[in-house]
Amino acid sequence: MCLTDHFWQFLVREGEVVTLLGANGAGKTTALQAVSGLLRPRGGEIRFRGVRVDGVPPHEVAGLGIGHAPEGRRVFPAMTVRENLDMGAYRFRRTPRAELDRVFALFPVLAERRAQEAGTLSGGEQQMLAIGRALMGRPTLLLLDEPSMGLAPLVVAQIFDIVREINAQGTTVLLVEQNAAQALRLADRGYVLETGSIVMSAPAAELLDDPRVRAAHLGEAAR
Repeated sequence: MCLTDHFWQFLVREGEVVTLLGANGAGKTTALQAVSGLLRPRGGEIRFRGVRVDGVPPHEVAGLGIGHAPEGRRVFPAMTVRENLDMGAYRFRRTPRAELDRVFALFPVLAERRAQEAGTLSGGEQQMLAIGRALMGRPTLLLLDEPSMGLAPLVVAQIFDIVREINAQGTTVLLVEQNAAQALRLADRGYVLETGSIVMSAPAAELLDDPRVRAAHLGEAAR
């Protein structure tokens, strides 16, 4: 995937985990929403596997193979876990059994709670459901927006282990995450955004060791 405007460009190569870092308001969520079609860019272009998707409606973007687990989870609280997952598979005539089995293998707790209303799940379980719902569309690119927000450390570690497994199974991941250290340990590469512009890009290990990144995003004094 390639997102380009007149001032900057970022790339996500097949098989990678790429993370976007930046303070609140830097444009990270906006970038994901532009990729998934929830926002129409005012300029530039977005290409996915060579096809322009900027301005394409979200349901058509999903049909091309882009899944989105949004910030705040956005599950349907009055619907059951299974019904939420079925919504993720809306583009298929019927819910594909293979995708459902995959989600339940990644998130066994969702299998146990398949008949439970989503609004009664814990925060961590709702996040698992949001990711699982995005996977039901059989994406080749998964957009994750703040998957650790508001979760206990043990649950965060579990979520990141699952994201690592999703990537190992062949799904490319574009990640926005407030926990910069966790994100950079997971990612192959990263971009740092400031007020809508990319100010740094490098392999994740280099960003993790960069004193400017450590000072701005990891809460450490610059060396």
